[in-house]
Amino acid sequence: MAVNVTTDQSFAQDTANGVALIDFWATWCGPCRMQSPVVEALSDEMDDVHFFKLDVDQNPATAQEFRIMSIPTMMIKKDGQVVDQIVGYHSKEQLQQILQQYTA
Repeated sequence: MAVNVTTDQSFAQDTANGVALIDFWATWCGPCRMQSPVVEALSDEMDDVHFFKLDVDQNPATAQEFRIMSIPTMMIKKDGQVVDQIVGYHSKEQLQQILQQYTA
């Protein structure tokens, strides 16, 4: 799998089905650049999760709607409903453990 880009326009539709992890990030954010390869590695291993990135500078409406105050923030949605929100850098193992709660 891959990490897909989502936008203000496509966010609701992109994350409506199954388990989705959305990585809220920005190009100028150092911790976001550290988190990105972790999310990409997980997308290759977890076929039962949809992975997305949303640039908060280019898509402010979605970031405001979900009150994203710090980045990186990763949101987990299951069947369109927000079930978890994780702020700050997390290791692959930490994220995998959190995601497995929603895919079992």
